[in-house]
Amino acid sequence: MLPPETKAQQDVEPGYADPDEDELYEHYRVVVDPGQNLMRIDRFLTERLPNATRTKVQNAIDTESVKVNGKSIKASYKIKPQDVITVSLPHPPRDTDILPENIPLNIVYEDDEVLVLNKPAGMVVHPAYSNWTGTLVNALVYHFQNLPTSRNGSIRPGLVHRIDKDTSGLMVIAKTEYAMAHLGRQFFEHTIERTYNAIAWGELKDEAGTVSGNIGRSLRDRKVQAVFPDGSQGKHAVTHYKVLKSLHYVSLIECKLETGRTHQIRVHMQYLGHPLFSDATYGGDRILRGNANGSYKSFVQNCFELMPRQALHAKSLGFEHPRTHEWLQFDSAWPDDFSSVLAKWESYLENR
Repeated sequence: MLPPETKAQQDVEPGYADPDEDELYEHYRVVVDPGQNLMRIDRFLTERLPNATRTKVQNAIDTESVKVNGKSIKASYKIKPQDVITVSLPHPPRDTDILPENIPLNIVYEDDEVLVLNKPAGMVVHPAYSNWTGTLVNALVYHFQNLPTSRNGSIRPGLVHRIDKDTSGLMVIAKTEYAMAHLGRQFFEHTIERTYNAIAWGELKDEAGTVSGNIGRSLRDRKVQAVFPDGSQGKHAVTHYKVLKSLHYVSLIECKLETGRTHQIRVHMQYLGHPLFSDATYGGDRILRGNANGSYKSFVQNCFELMPRQALHAKSLGFEHPRTHEWLQFDSAWPDDFSSVLAKWESYLENR
């Protein structure tokens, strides 16, 4: 169970056994956000729990598996700010069942302490509901034995950071407990060097700049992130960007992360008015520059089909080796979809 002091904001935390209930295991604990509007609890949970349907949620409520502030409620109950909602079931959550899978890994560097790999777009980093197989973790536990675990136990063996499913590029994996602690400290102190390349819509006003703005769950759609410039919610986030090439309709940019929040680059670029190309979550999968008709429309649609994911690649990665203290620096080539789409935009601009 989550300790009380960690329940400051609304979130979904899987996998905590509840020792206070006989033969029941706490699968979820949700602390309702202070700004949440009144809403039926069955609708609220259907929108926020993975793989949930209204029928499943109502059945759980009818069997008193769902409680609010420790009390059973009806499906018509309307949640209020700061309500503590728990979902407890008679079987442990499937958070430690990892199936080793022989999935090839593109290993860039490896020694006794660390592993650097190039993750392809489309690969989920760690198992979760609706993604129990085919993840990077499934591959890691197949290829490596006794990887260290992070705060959620064996669900994240070797992981000290992650990148989004549809983002490609470099990741570092810890192979020992010492390496995990050392790398974790570097991430905490922001001494890890991480550079991303992205294709963003439009021409940025400044050739280089910094975006500072708290990032947290959107109050309108809790499935996405949003920027809170007044700092009222979310966590501190800083992204430094530089324009590498302007192509009138889109721009090739470089982004360096000072912090590592969920969807940080994608959210910050949307906040600037330049969503990443083909990013369906943050509005980049629409024609945002140029007239949406004729041959130009067909051209952009062809680019979307060629790259049906956000145009974001973790290009470089640098860190201090946990044992030798040597600075290790790695760079990766753009994947085919990224380079092909960029070449198409360059060709289109030349032949305009």
